[in-house]
Amino acid sequence: MLKFTKQQVVAEYLPARVTAQSMDGFSFAPSNIALCKYWGKRDAELNLPINSSLSVSLAHLGSKTRILLADTEQDQVVLNDELLAADNSFAVKVIAFIDMFRRGADHKVRVETVNNIPTAAGLASSASGFAALMQAVNEFYSLELDFSLQSAFARMGSGSASRSLFNGFVEWNMGQREDGMDSVATPLATTWPDLRIGLIKVSTAQKPVDSRSGMNRTVATAHLYQSWPMQAAADLSQLHAAIENHDFELLGQTAEQNALSMHATMIASWPPLLYWQADSVTAMHKIWQLRAEGLNLYFTMDAGPNLKVLFSAADEAAVCGQFPDMQVIAPFGH
Repeated sequence: MLKFTKQQVVAEYLPARVTAQSMDGFSFAPSNIALCKYWGKRDAELNLPINSSLSVSLAHLGSKTRILLADTEQDQVVLNDELLAADNSFAVKVIAFIDMFRRGADHKVRVETVNNIPTAAGLASSASGFAALMQAVNEFYSLELDFSLQSAFARMGSGSASRSLFNGFVEWNMGQREDGMDSVATPLATTWPDLRIGLIKVSTAQKPVDSRSGMNRTVATAHLYQSWPMQAAADLSQLHAAIENHDFELLGQTAEQNALSMHATMIASWPPLLYWQADSVTAMHKIWQLRAEGLNLYFTMDAGPNLKVLFSAADEAAVCGQFPDMQVIAPFGH
């Protein structure tokens, strides 16, 4: 039985009537890579997590979203310049999100989203997508919601979207309240200009099991999952220490172990859930071998086959020499 629905929670913070603006709502939000992962929900309706998490944004990589009034009989959702069918799963989720704020008003909208990262391939496109959508909604309906409220509402579209409202290091607090309004993200003040992230794109195809389904399967069937909240809490503490002291080894070790621990719970679920492909494992072994030879690099992975390599600016040339097709991001600028 639901304690709160999304609509009930959002309605508490909106005026009785909303008015769509004649001007478009437009926003960009960065994708983010979790160093301590979000995996498992205490409330599926509100996307409330079982553990707190911490991420770093991917600077210019993410989603641009525009909302405008439509003179059509149906709402329209356009993803990467393709008009989606009304029953497309992504279009359904986007319009359901808009409905939380439209409050029954009699107007149709057109939502245009462009991702400059692969969609639904384990590169957090849903996080940047719903964060950009939330900001565009805020502008389109002139809601003037602060970032804390936007983070809470973006989370209802996609959990990790709560973190994509911000740049740099961001922590998403799991919260305790039943309505979830204390489960919001906040940016950390610390920057790390020398930190680099490399994207090894093993596959940009849409993954066969989406993150939400994979998460539910893991929580329901993997006994190994019982240890995950304790692992995540310990890793979060370690990451705070690493960021505060710019301790790269501690950052890399913690992020890599956290990612592998999360994937271990997936593998232990039933039916087994393995997002890795053969090239994913090959890249892992190469990273471990390079590290054994003295090159200081680590990796993390979300629910997908692609690797994100962590290294310092001083090692950028050496790492890129080993992975020439890798896309390099400086989360805090050059």
